[in-house]
Amino acid sequence: MAASAQAQSPPAVNKAFQLNVARGVQDTLVLNWVIAPGNYLYRDRITVTSQQGVPIKVSTPAGDMKDDPSFGRTEIYHRQARATVSAESASGLNTLVVSFQGCAEQGICYPPVTKTVDLKTLSVAEPAARTSAPAQLNSNWISDPALERPSVSHANAIDAEPEQPELGGSFISMLAAFVGFGLLLAFTPCVFPMIPILSGMLAQSGEKLTARRGFMLSAAYVMAMALAYASLGVVVAWSGQNLQAALQTPLALGVMSAIFVVLALSMFGLFDLQLPQAWQSRIVGAGSRRAGSLGGAAIMGFGSALIVGPCVTPPLAAALVYVAQTGNAWRGASALFALGIGMGLPLMAFGTFGASILPRSGPWLARVKHVFGFVFLGVAIWVISRVLPTWLMLALWGVGLAGTGIYLAAPQLRARTRGQAWRKWTAFAGAASVGVGAFLMVSPGLGSFGLLGQLTRIPAFATITAAHAAKFETVATSQALDAAIASAGQSGKPVVLDFSAEWCVECKVMDRTVFSDAAVLARLNDFTLIRADATNYNEDTRSLMKRFGVVGPPTVVFLGARDSKEIAGARIVGPVDSATFLKRLNQLQPS
Repeated sequence: MAASAQAQSPPAVNKAFQLNVARGVQDTLVLNWVIAPGNYLYRDRITVTSQQGVPIKVSTPAGDMKDDPSFGRTEIYHRQARATVSAESASGLNTLVVSFQGCAEQGICYPPVTKTVDLKTLSVAEPAARTSAPAQLNSNWISDPALERPSVSHANAIDAEPEQPELGGSFISMLAAFVGFGLLLAFTPCVFPMIPILSGMLAQSGEKLTARRGFMLSAAYVMAMALAYASLGVVVAWSGQNLQAALQTPLALGVMSAIFVVLALSMFGLFDLQLPQAWQSRIVGAGSRRAGSLGGAAIMGFGSALIVGPCVTPPLAAALVYVAQTGNAWRGASALFALGIGMGLPLMAFGTFGASILPRSGPWLARVKHVFGFVFLGVAIWVISRVLPTWLMLALWGVGLAGTGIYLAAPQLRARTRGQAWRKWTAFAGAASVGVGAFLMVSPGLGSFGLLGQLTRIPAFATITAAHAAKFETVATSQALDAAIASAGQSGKPVVLDFSAEWCVECKVMDRTVFSDAAVLARLNDFTLIRADATNYNEDTRSLMKRFGVVGPPTVVFLGARDSKEIAGARIVGPVDSATFLKRLNQLQPS
């Protein structure tokens, strides 16, 4: 990592990702990228729209899987990338707008790039007028197994993870997770009472019900219920194009956290979310009139999704947020379909084997809802913690853990049969949770003996000190930078000019690890800190980056205290660790 500070700057974005366009079979439009060695292109950042901004579907082959430090496993392309637009999708258009984004292996994030394609000449050009590029690109690509994967030459080959099957790996894991999630929801007081409705439908079939017949009816019931959720997944995936970007502001994070708190309270039974009773009766009646038939079972199943949907809103809301962030209709439909299947598995078991194999209803069902309640309180704290001071974040986590501990321990201490082993272990776990929660609440006042003081010694947990990160003056134009530099000149300190952006993964890593390091913060007191924000990649930010020859963030430029000119040989390109950055600071400003 230290070497990246001295590494040669990566090529300009137009050389790193060279786009050309050609006609393919059946008059399809084929977009080809030649990717310079040492760079890669994100599959989900490839988008195509009309000049009016209407999304156009593109087909892309599977890419290499990469473990991204902030976004998890994502698909990327090395050497070459290809996308196709069908003749039907481009019909009636004269120009297409193509957007894409990639990074350099050494850690530089290129800004989002937008190009226009003339469909008559197939020439590629810069947009005639562009005020900004999207801070978050959400692709409308669909997988096309028929497309050949881009070939990778063995010469100068970049080490990459092995190719993953299109429906393998993370996709199967996602389906399994949603099935399991749905199975947990099936044993809540919302869904479990649907068993008597299914039982009544089976009983009205007018024949001796065999296991095979019961399985077919219950399967039709569950499949229809799952399809209802899949339809919801498609709608949310298509409409949630900008959800991820919208959720980044403090206001949006606060609203989202409050929503999860309200939903958690509903899990604790403070209020119920469900359709009006009259609506439920009509839905049930429509299915009952065709009782005993597969069609009737399907109607009942689809209606059950409407009845149960509002009641399971809290966990369903979390699932929909995930689906919206994918922006992929197929993936969204699959996820919600798997959720519906998981919810319906106990119903299918009941329809096939009868009530004898299912657990009895009782107080334990309420406990399942309470577990969801605590989970969603944790999600609420996690969401809002990004904009809270560290002491308040720790206090909230402490209160949450203490409350969970009291919930676990109090019933066991009141129980008459305290001698049971499971009660002892539950009480012990509750007491431990209360103890950890209390420690978190008082930890900010313990200085170096508290949690903050200990975690600052561990780089992996540097994010917990985010509230103590370096304070930069943020600029986005050359004029604002000149004003900031002029103001800094009065202090007589050198300038640390950090180029950063919200879409830059490695920038966030450096914020958490370098600019929150205690030793680095102490040395930065001898510098004036200015941050050039390239999040909105418009003419102003492009001009600012061109002025300093910056290809992309993270890049740190050091300016002299007297003449405000760049200090030769001091620039840092790409991510570095705190030790490397501290060494550079000491070279520039010996203590």
